[in-house]
Amino acid sequence: MTNKYFTPKTWMILGGLFFGIIASMLTTWGNPLNMGFCSACFLRDITGAIGLHKAEVVQYIRPEIIGLILGALFSALIFREFKPRGGSSPLIRFFLGAFMMIGALVFLGCTVRAPLRLAGGDLNAVTAIIGLIGGIIVGIVFLRKGFSLGRAGKVIKIAGFIVPAVALVLLLLVIFKPPFIYFSQKGPGSQHALLLISLIAGLVIGFIAQKTRMCFAGGWRDIILVRDYHLASGIVAFFIGALITNYLTGGFSAGLYHWGFENQPIAHSDHLWNFASMILVGLSATLLGGCPLRQMVLASEGDTDAGITFLGLAAGAAFAHNFFLASSPKGPSVFGPVAVIIGLIICLLIGFLQMERSK
Repeated sequence: MTNKYFTPKTWMILGGLFFGIIASMLTTWGNPLNMGFCSACFLRDITGAIGLHKAEVVQYIRPEIIGLILGALFSALIFREFKPRGGSSPLIRFFLGAFMMIGALVFLGCTVRAPLRLAGGDLNAVTAIIGLIGGIIVGIVFLRKGFSLGRAGKVIKIAGFIVPAVALVLLLLVIFKPPFIYFSQKGPGSQHALLLISLIAGLVIGFIAQKTRMCFAGGWRDIILVRDYHLASGIVAFFIGALITNYLTGGFSAGLYHWGFENQPIAHSDHLWNFASMILVGLSATLLGGCPLRQMVLASEGDTDAGITFLGLAAGAAFAHNFFLASSPKGPSVFGPVAVIIGLIICLLIGFLQMERSK
């Protein structure tokens, strides 16, 4: 009976629903509105906290990311899915990760925050999700033509623990707050849930994401590529869970959330670059084999290629803020659209070159 009713798809739906509820509740507990959980925004805050960029309003070591990594590690160890591996075009993955982050910061959100913003009434997320799907479609064209970043092989066991070790160091830094760590006194970086609440939320999310293999880019990819709705059911459940929770907690009735394009929290309404930037995110995620959330989970399972992508995401966040590429609620910066165009060109070149190599 257990197998009959609790199938992998059932767990995916329940996992997505619970993830959406947690992501919404994190805003009630102190995180910025419509940013209960965002892989890109939270990594950006972490890079700022350790001094890799100097944008004072986005500097905080987000315990949710630490919990995500450790929760996924625990799940992988419990279910014997921790398998150190790597060697599949690591340098290319680093740059794809960096461009994926730059695209996300031009939109102001990752593949998770897009449906989360929509659940808070932000219709700019519709434009972004369409762009994300468009980028995934382009990536699928390369996949069907034989695109590959190569095959990973076994690596020494200790290499698989590097990213979780980094998470533990970050945990110590946020607990003890040494003077060389930066914490925002205003802006989104200053808005956060209590450390223990954030950490527990991250642990739960990481466990769910690892066990279900949840991916907020792979869901759309599988629908288009193989007509498989398994991963997509988690995305839909996530959106429903967040939407219902936003209503039940009074977010809409209190005026914190509203349906529309203008005056949305930590968002802008430049439809062209919301669309184009998420094309870059969708394309790079498809070439990499997973969204930022999925990459961090894979890194927690011992995948050192995903670990390199994780470093690329962090480098992209630092680069975006040091060189004024990231958007603000006022709209895209002067250089952000240029970076998106360059990123799209480089991703397309990688797609063509690796496609030819596979032939």
